[in-house]
Amino acid sequence: MASLSVTLNLLRPCSIAPKPSPSLRFCDVRNSASSYCSTSRRLALFHLGSALPQSQILGAKASQLLRGEGKPIDAAPIADLAQAGAAIAQEDALEWVKNDKRRMLHVVYRVGDLDKTIKFYTECLGMKLLRKRDIPEEQYSNAFLGYGPEDSNFTVELTYNYGVDKYDIGTGFGHFGIAVEDVAKTVELIKAKGGKVTREPGPANGGSTIIALIEDPDGYPFELLEKWPTPEPFSQVMLRVGDLDRAINFYTKAFGMELLRTRDNPEYKYTVAMLGYGTEDNSPVLELTYNYGITDYDKGNGYAQIAIGTDDVYKSAEAVRLSGGKIILEPGPLPGINTKITACLDPDGWKSVFVDNIDFLKELE
Repeated sequence: MASLSVTLNLLRPCSIAPKPSPSLRFCDVRNSASSYCSTSRRLALFHLGSALPQSQILGAKASQLLRGEGKPIDAAPIADLAQAGAAIAQEDALEWVKNDKRRMLHVVYRVGDLDKTIKFYTECLGMKLLRKRDIPEEQYSNAFLGYGPEDSNFTVELTYNYGVDKYDIGTGFGHFGIAVEDVAKTVELIKAKGGKVTREPGPANGGSTIIALIEDPDGYPFELLEKWPTPEPFSQVMLRVGDLDRAINFYTKAFGMELLRTRDNPEYKYTVAMLGYGTEDNSPVLELTYNYGITDYDKGNGYAQIAIGTDDVYKSAEAVRLSGGKIILEPGPLPGINTKITACLDPDGWKSVFVDNIDFLKELE
């Protein structure tokens, strides 16, 4: 059976490839969503409330007014009723999100030497190589790594595009967080393997948790956190945003994440917010950082997206729209494998992909 990871890589930007290739023409979904979606497949957009009778949405009297029964129709009340119906539909969509069975599946980013990165992650960070595949017709390879099976753990999806050995990480991406038993011992191992340490082990600024900062072979920053034991060592993805309140509102409403905590650090002029689908000790979290006075960041072309499981990609897309996000790949089954997905951008332009839960498990078989 074809792998979901193969098709999801159709969404990856490859703007610095050494030469044009027809097989990579759909890599930047923001520029090519319309052409990608024109392939021969049927997409059904789900609009909450649209299948309900008017009498249920607006009430019996409102339905009579809309049909013109009795007195002449007054345009102002009808407009008010339409707004009320839209408000009900929005409330239903956002309420559904709260009960959706969601979890963070994996995070996708691009590397210049796949084997070198796999070696670093397995030997220095203790990850396991879960699966690997080469797709020569599409000019890329990918590998999944993590600390447990993909059906229950948050994992890394590494993508190597043929001929591209370097990517721009940009200023918007922050770091990945990895929980380890002993930060100092892990740092010594990384040094012995030739890894780069950018912050020696010590207490976090304004806290007591022992941390260290390192970089992988491509320069992606990792924060090592001394907290053990934990069922989910791959614990954080940190992204920088230009408006923290706006970002929190979006991820709690559209993504159904819970705001776990916020922390303001005026000495270093930044504020962070932790959001997720469980506690920080037991599940991965999205760490959003606002640096005082900075509203825009360069996102580069290395980091790609987070994939999130959902019971319904159509409803998920509707909730994103209602919350101020942008759909860049309409919800529906992917050609060839019928896995249903939808892709979106948050208000800061960070990309995420929602994947149907049942379809995802089938892809892992």
